[in-house]
Amino acid sequence: MPNRSELANALRALAIDAIEKSGSGHPGAPLGMANMAESLWRGFLKHNPADPSWVDRDRFVLSNGHASMLLYGLLHLTGYALSMDEIRNFRQMGSLTPGHPECDRTPGVDMSTGPLGQGIATAVGMALAERMLAAEFNRGDLNIVDHRTWVFLGDGCLMEGVSQEACSLAGTLGLGKLIALYDDNGISIDGKVANWFADDTPARFEACGWRVLRNVDGLNGAAVDAAIREALTHEDKPMLICCRTVIGYGAPHKAGTSGVHGSPLGAEEAAETKAALGWKYDPFTIPQEIYDAWDARTAGKQAQESWNELFARYTAAYPELAEEFVRRMKGDLPVSWPEVSEKAVQLMSAPAEGGKKIATRAAGKAVLDIIAPALPELVGGSADLTGSVGTKFNGAVELVPGKFDANYIHYGVREFAMSTIMNGLALHGGFIPYGGTFLVFSDYCKNAIRLAALMKKRAIWVLTHDSIGVGEDGPTHQPVEQSAGLRLMPNVDVWRPCDGAESAVAWISAVERKDGPTCLIMSRQGLPAQERSEEQLALIRRGAYVLRDCTGQPELIIIATGSEVELALGAAAVLEAEGRRVRVVSMPSCDVFDRQEAAYREMVLPSSVRARMAVEAQAADWWWKYVGLDGRIVGMTSYGESAPAGVLFPHFGFTVEHVVQQAREIL
Repeated sequence: MPNRSELANALRALAIDAIEKSGSGHPGAPLGMANMAESLWRGFLKHNPADPSWVDRDRFVLSNGHASMLLYGLLHLTGYALSMDEIRNFRQMGSLTPGHPECDRTPGVDMSTGPLGQGIATAVGMALAERMLAAEFNRGDLNIVDHRTWVFLGDGCLMEGVSQEACSLAGTLGLGKLIALYDDNGISIDGKVANWFADDTPARFEACGWRVLRNVDGLNGAAVDAAIREALTHEDKPMLICCRTVIGYGAPHKAGTSGVHGSPLGAEEAAETKAALGWKYDPFTIPQEIYDAWDARTAGKQAQESWNELFARYTAAYPELAEEFVRRMKGDLPVSWPEVSEKAVQLMSAPAEGGKKIATRAAGKAVLDIIAPALPELVGGSADLTGSVGTKFNGAVELVPGKFDANYIHYGVREFAMSTIMNGLALHGGFIPYGGTFLVFSDYCKNAIRLAALMKKRAIWVLTHDSIGVGEDGPTHQPVEQSAGLRLMPNVDVWRPCDGAESAVAWISAVERKDGPTCLIMSRQGLPAQERSEEQLALIRRGAYVLRDCTGQPELIIIATGSEVELALGAAAVLEAEGRRVRVVSMPSCDVFDRQEAAYREMVLPSSVRARMAVEAQAADWWWKYVGLDGRIVGMTSYGESAPAGVLFPHFGFTVEHVVQQAREIL
C-alpha cells in the first residue's frame, strides 16, 4: 500500500508533466496543495465518480482555479471519466482539461473558476442552496438533502473584494456546512504578499462570524485530517481552515518564490523536483497500486446507493414531495406553467385603469405576483433596493439567520456577492435565482453575469432605473452605456420592455430559458400600455416585431426599445400625416431577435428599406448594426446631467419633434 506522501506526489507528478508538455500553466499551487487535496478527497469528500451530477454529493470548488491541474489530477485518479490522454492534452484545443476549470466541459467540475474570489463567493450560494432545500424537503430523519460545500482558495481570492462581501453574508446566515481550506503560502504573482496583503485573515473571518482553525500544517495530511474532523463537529458557523503551505513544494530552486506560480518548472527543475519528491516513474505514468488507493468509485457507489435507499423510503412516505424534489433538481417547470404564463401575458397586456402609465419596474413586480406562487423554485432578492426595484413579490418569505425555509434574500449593499451567490444557487440546482439592483450598478455584477453566461446557467438580473430618466440623481446614476455592454456579452439575453405585456414576456422568457442568464432592464418612469393584436402579442417572444405598420412597402423603419417606443410611435404618426410610410419596430431583446431565422428577421427589417432609425436613451453606437451606415440614431453620447427627467429628455433630443426632424433628413 503506498504511503500518503506517495499518493500526494502522484498529484504533483501529473501537474508537473501536464504543465511541462503544455508549455504553460501554474505548477506552484498544485505542488503546494497536494497534501490538502489528498486529505479531503480520500478521507472526507462525498462523491461518486460514476455520477458527477448526483444531487446529494458534496460540492467542491477550486476557487484558485489556476491550480486546475490539481483538480484534473484528482478527477483522473479517483475514477472520473477523465483519461490520461486528456491529462496529456492539458490546455489544448477541444480537450477536457482547459487552462481553468469549466463546469460544462469536464465531468466532476462543479463550477467554472478563473477570476479569483468568485469561487468562494459562489460556493456561498451553493451552501445556501443546500440549507434552503433541506429546510423545505427534509422530514424527520429522512434527510434527503444533507451534504457539504468545500472550497480551496488562496491569497488572491481573499484579496478580491467579492470574497469579503460573500463571506460576510455567509457568516451572518450561519452556513455551517461550508468549509474552506485556505492555501496560505504567502506568495502571489508579484512576490511576497506581506508587502501588500498584511491582513489578519483569521481575525477577519472570525469577525464575520466564521469559525477559524489557524496555522494548520498543510503539507501534513494527518494535520489536515485533524482540522477537517474538527470542522465537521460544528454546523452553526462556516469554517475556514488556514493551511500553511509552500508554493511549488519540492522544487529545489523555485519553491517558495513567485517564479513557480504561473510558469512551467522547465525540464531540469522538473526532473530535480521529481527526484526530491522520490517520484521515479516515467512522465504520465501512475503505478496501479496508487490508482487503487485513490479509486473512489466503490465508496461513491455505496454512498449513492445508501442515498437511493433513503430516497425510496422518503418517496413512500412523501410521494408528492419526492416528485416535486425530482422536478426541481431536473430544472423542469411545473405542469401548470403554460397556463400561468399565458395568464400573466393576458393580464399584463390590458391597459391600466384610466390609461395610467406604469413603470416597467412596477410591471415586473406585477408579473412576479402572478407567476411566483406557481414557481416554488423562484428565489429572489435585492442589493438593498427592494422597494425601488420591485423584486419582492406578494407572499415572499424573507431569509433570516436560522430560518432557511424562505424565498427572498436581502443581500445588503453587495451587488457582486448577490450575483455570485445567485450563480451558486443556480449551479447547485433546485432554484431559479433572480436579483435586483439599479442598471448603473450592473458594473458590480458583470463579472458574475459573464460567468453565468459561460457556465450556461439560468439566473435573472432585474436592472431598473434604466436611462437618463433617473433624473436628478445625475450622471453617476444614469446608465447610458450599460445596456450595450450587457448586449455584447455572448449568451446573455437582454430585455428592455416598453410596457406590461413586454415585461410579462421578458420574465416568462427568462424563466423558461435553461441555457444562460437573462437581464431585465426596467424603467423608473411610467410608460403607456401599447395596443396590439393577438398576433403581435405572440411575436414579442421573438425579440422584435412590427408594432405599427404602414400600407405598402415602408419608406422608413424606426426601431425603438423601452421608454422610447412611445416616442417612436409619436414620430411615426406625425410622419404618416405628412404622407410618409413608416414602420415602427419594437425590439425589446436584440439577442433573442438575432437568433430568429433569417426569413423572420427579413420580414421585420426588410433589407430593401435602407432608411432606418434607432431611438433609445442609451449608448448610440450599439444600433449601427441594425440601421446601417446610412441610418440615424437618436441616442446618448455622453453621461447625462443632473436635472428632472422631464428636462433631460428634451435636452438630449428625445422628443417627437427631434425624431421627426432626423427622419425627414434621411428621407
